[in-house]
Amino acid sequence: MKFKPSDHVKLALILCVTIGLTPYYPMPHSYEKLKWLFDGGNGMQLLDYFDLVFHNLPWLYLIFTTIYWYKKRQEKENYS
Repeated sequence: MKFKPSDHVKLALILCVTIGLTPYYPMPHSYEKLKWLFDGGNGMQLLDYFDLVFHNLPWLYLIFTTIYWYKKRQEKENYS
């Protein structure tokens, strides 16, 4: 089964809502870790850096798949 680029974008959106934002309260974990890092990262341990990468990978995946989907869509329109 071959996945279309739009399928990857849908998967990335689901991953962003689930892994990228959890826990939702009091603030999303990825935002909390990024804020902590930009404030100097004082007291961050190795696990915190792993957590930062893990919770932000879905957002990077969303950016790359959206760019890929957009380029494929442009190519399809140029050949039509």
